[in-house]
Amino acid sequence: MTETARPAAFGRVDADGTVYVITPEGERMVGQIPDSTAEEALAFFERRFEALRVEADLLVQRVKAGIANPQESRRSLNSLKRNILSANAVGDLAGLAAGLDQQIRPLIGQVESQINEERTRQTEEIKARKEALTAQAEEIAASDDWRHGIARLQEIVDEWKGLPHLASDDELWSRFAAARAAYSRRRKSHMASRASQFETVRQVKEGLLKEAEALAESSDWRDTAQAFRDLMDRWRAAGSASKIVNDEQWSRFRAYQDRFFTRRREVFAAHDAENQANLAAKTSLLEEAEAAILPVTDLAASRAAFRQFVDQFNRIGRVPWEDSKVIDARVQALEAAIDEVARREWARTDPQTRLRAQETVSLFSDQVAKAEAALAKAEAKGDQSAIDQAKASIATYQSWLDQANQTLDEITR
Repeated sequence: MTETARPAAFGRVDADGTVYVITPEGERMVGQIPDSTAEEALAFFERRFEALRVEADLLVQRVKAGIANPQESRRSLNSLKRNILSANAVGDLAGLAAGLDQQIRPLIGQVESQINEERTRQTEEIKARKEALTAQAEEIAASDDWRHGIARLQEIVDEWKGLPHLASDDELWSRFAAARAAYSRRRKSHMASRASQFETVRQVKEGLLKEAEALAESSDWRDTAQAFRDLMDRWRAAGSASKIVNDEQWSRFRAYQDRFFTRRREVFAAHDAENQANLAAKTSLLEEAEAAILPVTDLAASRAAFRQFVDQFNRIGRVPWEDSKVIDARVQALEAAIDEVARREWARTDPQTRLRAQETVSLFSDQVAKAEAALAKAEAKGDQSAIDQAKASIATYQSWLDQANQTLDEITR
């Protein structure tokens, strides 16, 4: 702050050393300094005035810097003005107080305006946030999110309580409370219905568990395995109960399943081992029979050997399913080889068969002779068309004759 008039212009000293300050209301005694000159006495009280002016400058700087809030700044201003106007000092006390007031009050107003604007902005943000929270609560209330909705509503309550109170809270809170109450009612109804449904599912699965327990010790491997598959389909179709009940019932169901299928695997494993041994025995026996019978040269001996082989083969038990077709095919091939030789032998020794073969040879021989005679006539006449036709006939009948002779040779061999 600045001061145009010297502080001494606002004071005087009596002859006895009493010092007065001159104010707009008149003189006021500020002190007495005996045994000193008037200049020294004034200077002492002028220094007090300078200290007040420094204090005033400091207050202006504090207000400009925003160190204190407007209320504190106003209290400091009023306190300092009172101190200045009542101070035992020499100087323009009234001017210093008025100047201090003129500088600080506009600054306080600016700060208050900024604070009010910021408060208004914050209030709008808080109101907008609470409106958004209310809208979220109403959205949850209209949803079927029974698992997460209740937790989200509690989060909204906690966030709401952490926000400053507003005058508009009552209306928004009423909406929020109504949404939460509506959700709670619907959720309670849903949970009651769900509990009833869970109990129905639990009872259904208890019945299925009794069936599974009865099947667990069965040795009817095929039908029981199918029965367990049917039970599994019915188990899935029954739906779900609470997680704890589901886990407990499923554990029991799996235990019954495992008991049956473990027993079945053990039995099948033993059967598999036996079947593998049977496969090795049948394969060895078949190889011996094939070596002894093939090729078939003595029909009677081959038939006897095959009968003996079949008798031994059938006394051996089952082989693995995937190998049975290969083994059976080899047995059938061995039997077919014997049957083919038997068929040929019967054809060779059957008089009717030989007679029909001889008649066929004679028939085709006659046809070849006729065709050759026709060819000779055509060549004599020079009839090329007849020649070509006769040659084609000869070729055809000769081919059939060759086949008939081959058949006759096989029969009479």
